[in-house]
Amino acid sequence: MQIEKAKILTNAEVAHNIWEMKFEAPLIAKGLKGAGEFLNILSMESWQNPLRRPMSIASSNGDVLSIIYKIFGEVTTILSNKRTGDYIELLGPLGNTFTHWQNGHHPILVGGGVGLAPILNLQSECKSAKIEHSIIIGARSSNEHFIDHNPDQQIYLTTDDGTTGESGTVMGPLERLVKEKANPYIYACGPEPMLEAVRDFSLAQNVPAQLSVESYMGCGVGFCQGCVIPRDSSQIQDHSYHHKYSLVCLDGPVYEAKDIQFA
Repeated sequence: MQIEKAKILTNAEVAHNIWEMKFEAPLIAKGLKGAGEFLNILSMESWQNPLRRPMSIASSNGDVLSIIYKIFGEVTTILSNKRTGDYIELLGPLGNTFTHWQNGHHPILVGGGVGLAPILNLQSECKSAKIEHSIIIGARSSNEHFIDHNPDQQIYLTTDDGTTGESGTVMGPLERLVKEKANPYIYACGPEPMLEAVRDFSLAQNVPAQLSVESYMGCGVGFCQGCVIPRDSSQIQDHSYHHKYSLVCLDGPVYEAKDIQFA
């Protein structure tokens, strides 16, 4: 884990209200272990916004890393105003990684909203390892997508309003692909309702799944205890705090679907 002042190389809107930032961060890049890890980003060095914001790593290429973010409020607006040549302070790499995707499974990668960042990172790793995989990306409307719907290449887009790809949520193509593919393993990141639906489906179908959980964080290193998620503790008799809850920043953000619950 490093604190590094990273030089911004590009920062551009890639879809409606969705931005991609690339920066040079050799110290952090040297410590990367794989897709799923994240950064804690200081948007500006002032007391107006003292807390860092967690952002999943969307890609890594040598010393160059990228994030994908959506403008929600003041902090993400500040990020969108950063220019090429500016510097931004990063803490990372943090968190764990997706696993088992090289162990003879057919990875089905599922991303929703800006939760597609670690999914795109995992897709790159699958491509580099020449592992056959499928990817499903969900959004509200076509203007939030920046990837083409291409079922022939195992790329499936969904939109709530049906303006591109398949109409509806990611669950439609996911349910179909789980039936079609041998030895499927689901990898998902996105908003909590989507992750809860994927979790329930995977458990009902007895299909293994790993979920990358999005959470608000104050520190990213376990001090503030702000990013708790309930564990599936039904088999645990001694219900201490640490048995009942997990810290996303330290234990995650990637969890086996069977190990966690959504409140």
